[in-house]
Amino acid sequence: MTNHVSTVQDESQALIRPETDIVAASVAGLRSRLRGLIGAGVRDLVMDLSAVQMVDSAGLGLLISAHNSLRKAGGHLSVVHASPDVYELFRTMRIHQHFSVSAD
Repeated sequence: MTNHVSTVQDESQALIRPETDIVAASVAGLRSRLRGLIGAGVRDLVMDLSAVQMVDSAGLGLLISAHNSLRKAGGHLSVVHASPDVYELFRTMRIHQHFSVSAD
C-alpha cells in the first residue's frame, strides 16, 4: 500500500496530513516521514487527520512514539481534525492526556 502524505514545513514547525488511514499497512512510510521531520529539526508538529477514518494499534503506537520523540527534543505534537470515531478512540485510550487532540 502506498502511503500518501502531504507535508508543509517551515523551519521548526510542520503540518503533516496523511491521505490514508493510519494502520499497520501504512505506518512504515509515515514513520519514515516523521523521523525525517524530527531529524531535520521540527519541534512543533501538527498532524491533520481530516482524511483519516481509522487508526489501529500500530497507528496509536506511531503517534505515541512521535509524541515521545518530540517531547525529548523539547517539542510538541498536536492532532487536529480527527473524525468523531478517531477522536473517541483517542479519548478512550486517554491519548488526549499526552498531546492535544481536536475533532472536526
